[in-house]
Amino acid sequence: MHRVVALALPDVVAFDLAIPAQVFGHEDERQLYSFAVCAPEPGLVKTTTGYAIHAAEGLEALLSADTIVVPGFSPLTDPPPEVSSALRGAAAKGTRLVSVCTGAFALAAAGLLDGKRATTHWRNAEHLQTLHPEVCVDAGVLYIDEGGVSTSAGVAAGIDLCLHLVRTDHGTEAANRIARRMVVAPHREGGQAQFIERPVAPPLTHFAETCGWALHHLAEPLSVHDMATHAGWGSSSFARKFLAVAGMTPMRWLTSQRLTEACRLLETTNLTVGAIAARTGLGTSANFRLHFTREFNTTPSSYRRVFADRKRPGMTSQSPEREILAKPR
Repeated sequence: MHRVVALALPDVVAFDLAIPAQVFGHEDERQLYSFAVCAPEPGLVKTTTGYAIHAAEGLEALLSADTIVVPGFSPLTDPPPEVSSALRGAAAKGTRLVSVCTGAFALAAAGLLDGKRATTHWRNAEHLQTLHPEVCVDAGVLYIDEGGVSTSAGVAAGIDLCLHLVRTDHGTEAANRIARRMVVAPHREGGQAQFIERPVAPPLTHFAETCGWALHHLAEPLSVHDMATHAGWGSSSFARKFLAVAGMTPMRWLTSQRLTEACRLLETTNLTVGAIAARTGLGTSANFRLHFTREFNTTPSSYRRVFADRKRPGMTSQSPEREILAKPR
């Protein structure tokens, strides 16, 4: 049982704390994770939104954690020395450390981001860089996974990071199931842009319809022109608007969706690599392996050995991505 402990510092951001609670602490996930909340001192912890939460455990809870999540807090003063010491001790043991939004300031204060790439809410990125020049702050991404330490941008980007960690621990199918329960997008890549100055978006229903249509035609050799025609725009206009909304080009988004579907098929079916390549529109087996290895730093066969659900051979259910994006709200 993987134990996740959220560290609620004084004036914790309640939404940031709720994210790991919903991902790791929900009753549906009790066979995958245990979840607890601790604080520098057990008891009531003030939030930034006018109410307090109860932390049943103190810093000693960090000693037994496999993953520690530090939600955002305000004001952005350094935590007490005993907090930094406890975080460093956990890191020395190999505990995975995660921050949501401004929780990165606590990890930085403990010296755990030195020499690493990290992100936080775009409004606070410059401040983090000024306080900790030894950290490589990237304000243009949703989250960064540096292996033992991961950081996310503001607010909802914490959901993306937590789902990414579930995907790393238990595979795409588990992460998609949680995303569907939470009614959120199952996968936004960490490299997507934070929407600092978001241009006017096209009608969301029209955009979602085109994404849903593309997901149902992954096996076909789709082009930007094909997607633009479905959306009723010119190719250049569509590509520009898509990049503004999605934070990536239409073809990069399409490739990421093909790889996500390939992961699902590797986990839940006995299809050959060649069949999966054809079904997801990734071309030949060699091309599929190239894209997959570049994206996940492992081969399709190795991925299948780790994540395949051997109790459900041949399962070919519809993917959760298609269910969500094909039915725009």
